[in-house]
Amino acid sequence: MPKQSAPQELAGIAPKLVEVTDEVLFGDVWERPGLSPRDRSLVTVSVLAALYRGEQLEYHLGVALDNGLGVAELSEAITHLAFYAGWPNAMSAITRLKGIAEKRGA
Repeated sequence: MPKQSAPQELAGIAPKLVEVTDEVLFGDVWERPGLSPRDRSLVTVSVLAALYRGEQLEYHLGVALDNGLGVAELSEAITHLAFYAGWPNAMSAITRLKGIAEKRGA
């Protein structure tokens, strides 16, 4: 998978945010050996779904698929978190996953 990076079109308005996102988050945190990219994706998707962060969730669902998680695994994780993070959060997340899976033919 290609290395993740912040949306470069944001550099004009928030160059430091883009820089630290690329260097610290994606250049350091995501590259640490303690968790695999697949596991980091599962954690990230779960937190974003739980916190109802749809815009970032959509991007990271795609990353999760690229990192080896399957649609069924992501669906199971979202179903599980419905009981801890709330039904509306889970329904929103699963709707986004469905759209991404359909676009990818998965």
